[in-house]
Amino acid sequence: MEAEHAGYLLSSDPARQDLDAIHSYLARSYWATGIPREVVARALAGSLCFGLFAPGTRQQVGLARYVTDGATFAYLCDVYVLEEHRGLGLGRWLVEQSLTHPALLGMRRIALITRDAHNLYRAFGFRALARPDGFMELHRPDIYRQASSA
Repeated sequence: MEAEHAGYLLSSDPARQDLDAIHSYLARSYWATGIPREVVARALAGSLCFGLFAPGTRQQVGLARYVTDGATFAYLCDVYVLEEHRGLGLGRWLVEQSLTHPALLGMRRIALITRDAHNLYRAFGFRALARPDGFMELHRPDIYRQASSA
């Protein structure tokens, strides 16, 4: 899948995804601080990824990654647009376009976790959990720091 908006390119082609650019951002993000490059590589390989590329240079400036079984469930994560490209509606466009991918259209449930982008996702129908008492997680927020100090 490819689409263009204001000169920016959105692509789900795995060959276009720039591992170094993605790792550089994720390693400093609040949700994946210190994540090792090889972990990012494995995550990308096992996911449906949508890269956002700048006009002219085609430098990767954003990402939306879906972890999915390809049939009923997807988890949207690692959504970002580099700071210098924000304020142009690119995050909204990235999410909007990715949700129209044929592999995601028949999903019964798409989940995500966000600290501060609730309004962005509400615009696409995302809501708080209907049954939060049924949701469970094994959360290891310091796993990358622990692994690097071992």
